[in-house]
Amino acid sequence: SSSLWTTFMFFEMMSLTSFVLVIHDEKKETFKAGLTYLAVAIISGMILLMGMFILNVELKTLNFTEIATLCKDGISTSVYFAGICLLLGFGAKAGMFPLHIWLPKAHPVAPAPASALLSGILTKAGVFGIIIVVSSIFPTQISFATLLLVIALITMLLGAVLGVFSINFKRTLACSSMSQIGFILTGLAMMIFLQEHNAIAFEGAF
Repeated sequence: SSSLWTTFMFFEMMSLTSFVLVIHDEKKETFKAGLTYLAVAIISGMILLMGMFILNVELKTLNFTEIATLCKDGISTSVYFAGICLLLGFGAKAGMFPLHIWLPKAHPVAPAPASALLSGILTKAGVFGIIIVVSSIFPTQISFATLLLVIALITMLLGAVLGVFSINFKRTLACSSMSQIGFILTGLAMMIFLQEHNAIAFEGAF
């Protein structure tokens, strides 16, 4: 993908198809968890789309390279707001606090292969989106880096605490995945803080 349009289209296709994996068992609790996941997926998708609309109006492009070129010398308030919308949209799929609520619910009820896909592919696709936001829109915005770092630390610690107090093994794994996302987001925040020395931060996040 070279633009946000393509990313968004396939991102939402992935959300809808993974919903089928979550409700595979067709039990009452499975449907309940699946509906929570679907609600978060749809709401975050609409937030993501709103951010894309604002970005397209302000910058007249959704191409990653062109966005990075236009934002490298500073951004307007509208573009900043659009970037926050993109962060929330992608962050929901990644299991980022405070949009993590679907993760501990969907994992325990989904079949084991589906859990592996949710943890290994779906959340990392969300991280890919956040990497785009960080590297294209906010490469020099320390205020955004501070916000991302705070969210990352909360995600990291909350995931670990929820995992410690969980008595369901698959829920524990889900909380562990959430905590690991916090570690990755910390690396992405440090990419902005370290500026020209950020290669080591990206390597750590990767």
